[in-house]
Amino acid sequence: MIDILQKYFADFTEKQIQQFIALQALYEDWNGKINVISRKDISGLYERHVLHSLAIAATVEFRPGTEIIDIGCGGGFPGIPLAIFFPSVQFHLVDSINKKLTVVNEVASAIGLQNITTQHARAESIKDRKFDFAVSRAVAPLKDLWFWSKPLLKKLNKNEIPNGLICLKGGDLAEEISDSTVRPKVSSLEDLFEEDFFQQKYILYVER
Repeated sequence: MIDILQKYFADFTEKQIQQFIALQALYEDWNGKINVISRKDISGLYERHVLHSLAIAATVEFRPGTEIIDIGCGGGFPGIPLAIFFPSVQFHLVDSINKKLTVVNEVASAIGLQNITTQHARAESIKDRKFDFAVSRAVAPLKDLWFWSKPLLKKLNKNEIPNGLICLKGGDLAEEISDSTVRPKVSSLEDLFEEDFFQQKYILYVER
Protein backbone atom coordinates (compact mmCIF):
# COMPACT_ATOMS: atom_id res chain seq x y z
CA MET A 1 0.00 0.00 0.00
CA ILE A 2 2.59 2.54 1.06
CA ASP A 3 5.43 0.58 -0.55
CA ILE A 4 5.73 3.26 -3.20
CA LEU A 5 6.53 5.82 -0.48
CA GLN A 6 9.09 3.57 1.19
CA LYS A 7 10.70 2.98 -2.20
CA TYR A 8 11.91 6.59 -2.09
CA PHE A 9 11.89 7.50 1.62
CA ALA A 10 13.55 5.13 4.04
CA ASP A 11 13.45 6.86 7.42
CA PHE A 12 9.78 6.97 8.42
CA THR A 13 9.00 6.45 12.08
CA GLU A 14 6.41 3.84 13.02
CA LYS A 15 3.97 6.67 13.76
CA GLN A 16 4.48 8.15 10.31
CA ILE A 17 3.97 4.74 8.67
CA GLN A 18 0.67 4.27 10.52
CA GLN A 19 -0.45 7.79 9.59
CA PHE A 20 0.28 7.20 5.92
CA ILE A 21 -1.44 3.79 5.96
CA ALA A 22 -4.57 5.34 7.52
CA LEU A 23 -5.00 7.80 4.64
CA GLN A 24 -6.42 5.26 2.18
CA ALA A 25 -9.48 4.29 4.23
CA LEU A 26 -10.04 7.85 5.41
CA TYR A 27 -10.00 9.33 1.91
CA GLU A 28 -12.13 6.52 0.50
CA ASP A 29 -14.71 7.19 3.20
CA TRP A 30 -14.69 10.97 2.86
CA ASN A 31 -14.59 10.86 -0.93
CA GLY A 32 -17.90 9.02 -0.81
CA LYS A 33 -19.41 12.01 1.02
CA ILE A 34 -17.49 14.93 -0.47
CA ASN A 35 -15.73 14.45 -3.79
CA VAL A 36 -12.26 15.80 -3.09
CA ILE A 37 -10.30 13.34 -5.25
CA SER A 38 -11.15 12.18 -8.75
CA ARG A 39 -12.98 8.83 -8.54
CA LYS A 40 -10.47 7.22 -10.91
CA ASP A 41 -7.57 8.48 -8.79
CA ILE A 42 -8.61 7.16 -5.38
CA SER A 43 -7.09 3.74 -6.08
CA GLY A 44 -3.83 5.50 -6.95
CA LEU A 45 -3.90 7.69 -3.84
CA TYR A 46 -0.32 6.98 -2.77
CA GLU A 47 1.27 7.50 -6.17
CA ARG A 48 -0.86 10.32 -7.58
CA HIS A 49 -1.48 12.33 -4.43
CA VAL A 50 0.76 11.35 -1.50
CA LEU A 51 4.03 10.70 -3.34
CA HIS A 52 3.33 13.61 -5.68
CA SER A 53 2.99 15.86 -2.62
CA LEU A 54 6.18 14.44 -1.12
CA ALA A 55 8.13 15.57 -4.18
CA ILE A 56 8.47 18.79 -2.20
CA ALA A 57 10.01 16.88 0.71
CA ALA A 58 12.42 15.22 -1.71
CA THR A 59 13.53 18.65 -2.89
CA VAL A 60 13.58 20.81 0.25
CA GLU A 61 14.48 19.95 3.85
CA PHE A 62 12.34 22.29 5.97
CA ARG A 63 13.86 23.13 9.36
CA PRO A 64 11.84 22.65 12.57
CA GLY A 65 9.65 25.66 13.30
CA THR A 66 9.23 26.59 9.62
CA GLU A 67 5.78 27.99 8.84
CA ILE A 68 4.18 27.05 5.51
CA ILE A 69 0.91 28.02 3.86
CA ASP A 70 -0.75 25.56 1.45
CA ILE A 71 -2.71 27.70 -1.02
CA GLY A 72 -5.83 26.01 -2.39
CA CYS A 73 -5.24 22.83 -0.42
CA GLY A 74 -8.39 21.06 -1.63
CA GLY A 75 -8.69 17.80 0.28
CA GLY A 76 -5.27 18.29 1.85
CA PHE A 77 -2.58 17.96 -0.80
CA PRO A 78 0.27 18.65 -0.56
CA GLY A 79 -0.26 19.84 3.03
CA ILE A 80 -1.28 16.64 4.82
CA PRO A 81 1.49 14.38 3.44
CA LEU A 82 4.04 17.13 4.12
CA ALA A 83 2.73 17.60 7.67
CA ILE A 84 3.20 13.88 8.29
CA PHE A 85 6.70 14.02 6.82
CA PHE A 86 7.72 17.16 8.75
CA PRO A 87 6.07 16.87 12.20
CA SER A 88 8.05 19.84 13.56
CA VAL A 89 6.94 22.18 10.76
CA GLN A 90 3.70 24.18 10.97
CA PHE A 91 1.28 24.01 8.03
CA HIS A 92 -1.64 26.37 7.44
CA LEU A 93 -4.03 24.93 4.84
CA VAL A 94 -6.25 27.42 3.06
CA ASP A 95 -9.10 26.86 0.62
CA SER A 96 -12.09 28.86 -0.58
CA ILE A 97 -14.38 25.80 -0.40
CA ASN A 98 -15.23 25.07 3.22
CA LYS A 99 -16.41 21.49 2.75
CA LYS A 100 -12.93 20.54 1.54
CA LEU A 101 -11.50 21.88 4.79
CA THR A 102 -13.95 19.66 6.65
CA VAL A 103 -12.18 16.70 5.08
CA VAL A 104 -8.76 18.14 5.94
CA ASN A 105 -9.70 18.71 9.56
CA GLU A 106 -11.29 15.28 9.97
CA VAL A 107 -8.38 13.44 8.35
CA ALA A 108 -5.82 15.41 10.41
CA SER A 109 -7.76 14.68 13.61
CA ALA A 110 -8.14 10.98 12.79
CA ILE A 111 -4.38 10.46 12.35
CA GLY A 112 -3.34 12.75 15.19
CA LEU A 113 -1.68 15.52 13.21
CA GLN A 114 -0.89 18.38 15.60
CA ASN A 115 0.90 20.66 13.15
CA ILE A 116 -1.98 21.65 10.85
CA THR A 117 -4.35 24.61 11.01
CA THR A 118 -6.95 25.51 8.40
CA GLN A 119 -8.66 28.65 7.17
CA HIS A 120 -11.67 29.11 4.92
CA ALA A 121 -10.44 31.99 2.79
CA ARG A 122 -8.88 33.04 -0.46
CA ALA A 123 -5.15 33.51 -0.13
CA GLU A 124 -5.33 37.13 -1.30
CA SER A 125 -7.66 37.98 1.61
CA ILE A 126 -5.17 36.92 4.31
CA LYS A 127 -3.60 40.04 5.80
CA ASP A 128 -2.49 39.12 9.31
CA ARG A 129 -0.10 36.19 8.77
CA LYS A 130 3.37 35.71 7.33
CA PHE A 131 5.00 32.41 6.33
CA ASP A 132 8.41 31.09 5.35
CA PHE A 133 7.08 29.27 2.29
CA ALA A 134 3.93 28.90 0.24
CA VAL A 135 3.20 25.54 -1.38
CA SER A 136 0.54 24.65 -3.92
CA ARG A 137 -0.44 21.84 -6.26
CA ALA A 138 -2.01 22.57 -9.66
CA VAL A 139 -4.33 25.25 -8.30
CA ALA A 140 -3.82 28.26 -10.55
CA PRO A 141 -1.39 29.78 -13.07
CA LEU A 142 2.04 30.65 -11.70
CA LYS A 143 1.36 34.36 -12.23
CA ASP A 144 -1.61 34.20 -9.84
CA LEU A 145 0.10 31.95 -7.31
CA TRP A 146 3.01 34.38 -7.07
CA PHE A 147 0.69 37.39 -6.80
CA TRP A 148 -1.15 35.73 -3.90
CA SER A 149 1.84 34.28 -2.10
CA LYS A 150 4.44 37.06 -2.28
CA PRO A 151 2.69 39.34 0.27
CA LEU A 152 2.41 36.36 2.66
CA LEU A 153 6.11 35.54 2.71
CA LYS A 154 8.53 36.64 5.40
CA LYS A 155 11.75 38.22 4.18
CA LEU A 156 14.06 35.98 6.20
CA ASN A 157 13.98 32.36 7.37
CA LYS A 158 16.14 29.71 9.01
CA ASN A 159 16.21 27.31 6.05
CA GLU A 160 18.91 26.53 3.51
CA ILE A 161 17.05 28.27 0.68
CA PRO A 162 15.37 31.70 0.63
CA ASN A 163 11.68 32.04 1.42
CA GLY A 164 9.51 31.46 -1.59
CA LEU A 165 6.75 29.70 -3.46
CA ILE A 166 7.09 25.97 -4.18
CA CYS A 167 4.46 24.54 -6.49
CA LEU A 168 3.75 21.30 -8.31
CA LYS A 169 2.69 21.55 -11.95
CA GLY A 170 2.48 19.50 -15.12
CA GLY A 171 2.59 19.80 -18.88
CA ASP A 172 4.23 22.40 -21.09
CA LEU A 173 4.95 25.31 -18.77
CA ALA A 174 6.83 27.62 -21.16
CA GLU A 175 3.96 30.03 -21.79
CA GLU A 176 2.79 29.99 -18.18
CA ILE A 177 6.27 30.82 -16.91
CA SER A 178 6.66 33.55 -19.53
CA ASP A 179 3.33 35.10 -18.52
CA SER A 180 4.30 35.03 -14.84
CA THR A 181 7.25 37.48 -15.24
CA VAL A 182 9.16 35.47 -12.61
CA ARG A 183 12.03 33.07 -13.17
CA PRO A 184 11.40 29.92 -11.16
CA LYS A 185 13.87 27.13 -10.68
CA VAL A 186 12.24 24.19 -12.48
CA SER A 187 12.99 20.57 -11.57
CA SER A 188 11.54 17.53 -13.31
CA LEU A 189 9.82 14.92 -11.14
CA GLU A 190 11.00 12.30 -13.63
CA ASP A 191 14.42 12.79 -12.07
CA LEU A 192 13.01 11.91 -8.65
CA PHE A 193 10.45 9.18 -9.33
CA GLU A 194 10.49 6.55 -12.08
CA GLU A 195 6.72 5.91 -12.36
CA ASP A 196 5.08 6.97 -15.64
CA PHE A 197 2.70 9.28 -13.77
CA PHE A 198 5.56 11.69 -13.11
CA GLN A 199 6.46 12.27 -16.74
CA GLN A 200 6.04 15.93 -17.66
CA LYS A 201 5.48 16.87 -14.03
CA TYR A 202 7.59 19.53 -12.37
CA ILE A 203 8.34 21.33 -9.16
CA LEU A 204 8.77 25.10 -9.44
CA TYR A 205 10.51 27.25 -6.84
CA VAL A 206 10.29 31.04 -6.91
CA GLU A 207 12.45 32.98 -4.46
CA ARG A 208 10.90 35.78 -2.39
